[in-house]
Formats: sequence, C-alpha cells, structure tokens
Amino acid sequence: MSEQTGRQGTSEGTSPGRRVVVAGAGMAGVQTAVALREQGFTGTVTLIGAEPHQPYDRPPLSKAVLLGKAEDSAFDVDFESLGVELRLGCEALGVRPAEQVLDTEAGPVPYDVLVVATGAEPVRLPGAEGVPGVHLLRTVDDAERLRPVLARQHDIVVVGAGWIGAEFATAAREAGCAVTVVEAAGRPLAGALPAEVAEPMAGWYADAGAELRTHARVERVEPGAVVLADGTRLPAGAVVVGIGARPATAWLAGSGIELGPHGEVVADAHLRTSLPGVYAVGDCASFPSARYGERLMVHHWDNALQGPRVVAANIMGETPVVYDPVPYFWSEQFGRFVQYAGHHTGADRLVWRGDPAGPAWTVCWLREDRLVALLAVGRPRDLAQGRRLIEAARRMDPAALTDPSRPLKDATAD
Repeated sequence: MSEQTGRQGTSEGTSPGRRVVVAGAGMAGVQTAVALREQGFTGTVTLIGAEPHQPYDRPPLSKAVLLGKAEDSAFDVDFESLGVELRLGCEALGVRPAEQVLDTEAGPVPYDVLVVATGAEPVRLPGAEGVPGVHLLRTVDDAERLRPVLARQHDIVVVGAGWIGAEFATAAREAGCAVTVVEAAGRPLAGALPAEVAEPMAGWYADAGAELRTHARVERVEPGAVVLADGTRLPAGAVVVGIGARPATAWLAGSGIELGPHGEVVADAHLRTSLPGVYAVGDCASFPSARYGERLMVHHWDNALQGPRVVAANIMGETPVVYDPVPYFWSEQFGRFVQYAGHHTGADRLVWRGDPAGPAWTVCWLREDRLVALLAVGRPRDLAQGRRLIEAARRMDPAALTDPSRPLKDATAD
C-alpha cells in the first residue's frame, strides 16, 4: 500500500460541529486533546482511556511513585476547562470505519476524526502468568503493587536488562533490596545499543550493588524462585519482568487499519493511517522518516509529546504538516543521567568523547561525517548541542569530536 492510499483529507476537524475521538489517555492521547484546543479546534473532543485513573505520566512510575516519593503522576491538565470529555475505565474494542464508530466497553462512540493513541503493552514472560510475586511495571497499579515489595526489601530478580529493567533495579537498590538482573543476551541494552557502547554499562550494576547475569535464559518461574536454563535457582521474593513492549493494537483487527510487522499502526508522514479521517500517534504507530531513510517506531516519551502537535495541526490545517523528528529519550539509572538523540542504525562511524570507564562520556554516530545520533552520559550540554546539529544535518570534524573539552558545536567541519 502506498503512503497516500486512503489518506486523503487534511482538514477533517475544522468545523465547530466536528467530533474528534481520541482512543488512549496516556501522554500521546492527552497531548493530542490539549494540542487541538491550543490550536483553536472548536468541535467536541472525547478522550477515552482503558484505565479508571485520571490520565497520568509514566516515567515517574519507575522512580518517584515506585519509591513512595509521590502518590501519583497525574497530568496537570484541567480537562473540564479545555472542554475535553473524559471517558475513563472504558476500553476501546474496535473500529467500524464505514459507520465512523469506535466501539468501546461502554458502547459505540461516533467520530468524524479518530486518533489512535493506545500506546504499548509489556511483553509477558511465557509461563509466568498467574505465578505469585511476578510483576510488570507499566501502569500506576503496577507501581502501587510493587511499592510495598520494595519497602519490605525482598530479594528481587529482574528479567531483562533493558531501559526499564535498569531503572527498576536502580529503584530497588535505593530501597535496600538485593537485586539480581538476568539477561538472555550477552550485555545490557542489547536490543538498543551496539556491543561496544553497551558493554561499559554492565559495570554500573556491580557499582550499585546489583548482580547482572548475562547469557541467562529463564527456564521457569516458581513461587519464590527463578530457575535458569543452566539449572541455577535464584531466590526471588518478587520477580519483575522488563523484556520489552509491543503496540497495543490487537483491538484494531478487522478494522481495515494497516498494521506493520510488529503490530504497529502504519502511519504516513502526516501520521494518517490507511483509513480516511483516522490518525495514529505515540508508541502504537510507526512513521516514515525522510531524515533517516527508513520507517521508525519510537517507544519514548518525547515522541508521545511531539507527535500530537502534528496530528492536531493536520486535523486543523489545510496544508499537511510532516512529522520527522530527531528521536530523543533519557534514562536515570545507577546514579547516571543517560540521554540519547537521533537514530544510529545507518551510521558508518562511531566516535567517543571521553572515557567510558569514567562518570561522564558521549558517543557520537556519524554518517558521511554528519552527526546522526549521540548517547550522552552525564553530559547534557553535548546532548542539547548535538540534537541541534542533527536537526541541521551539520558536517562534523571527527578528530575535533574526540576532544571532550571542546564544545560539540565547535567541532563542525563547515
């Protein structure tokens, strides 16, 4: 299917009587509703969320909420004053495009424009369903269930050494728990970073008093223990599974909305789906990036913040607005502030700034001497300058880049 098939129409929501329905009340859904009002949309906006809670932000769940430093992370948005109707505890079940109806647990909801923003759901560990003491960390309810576990200082096994696994292990160590992290791959962040960049991070676990076991496959989970494929039995007062997330789009089956190989909604450069009048934004969608020459699926907070502004502009405007961001995310783990900008898959050169054994360093990825991505550990200035250089497609001097005392913006070649 071409990018434009079924994607005609860019001003579906401009008249006062138009109805925009947003399925999903996470960051992407909330920001879509807010952006519509900020950009002057005067029709009705209905925000539908599966959870009963007031819409909330997810990053604090693995930090302040988990450790009891905050009761919740509800968005500071006055939906009533914005004229946004909230329907919470109401799961989206399907779409009937011919009738322009969203089916939900509470009945059908008619729309003129539909925005799919249902996010992602955690991948579950096979065979662990229903075993006592096994937890995920995706929702505020998950965080509430885990908070007393940390308070009791249980022995905890974390399955998966990705971003969420490292952040949870950080919080658990801060709470005084004994923590073992098991990772099937040979290094942490194996799916996100190349070996030479991820391997120095393995030492962070030991520095924080957590045990990291790589090449460790889980055979089964029992009450009170995790059994590895090599027969090792790890005591576990609690098990936290962090082995990835997948787009929450199963409910779209049969709708005619095109899904990609990972179950994501295939959006075009304007975040329109294959159905007229239907958009997709946030963790549940992929989009084509002219900047990187490939389709991107970005499961990070900044994508759920930036994308909705484009969706709102395309609902409101006569001229389609293209979404082609420099992806960005951050992670706080083991006393380090890690930031990443860009997309490094197509890079042909990697340049280090600083010693990865030290407390602060940066890795830069270049393609034809242009900066395409960087990872900064404890160097926020590098990140801020680098993000702008990526956006500007500036050509860099690789030799100058290696000097960590030299500002990144002064290491350009032109």
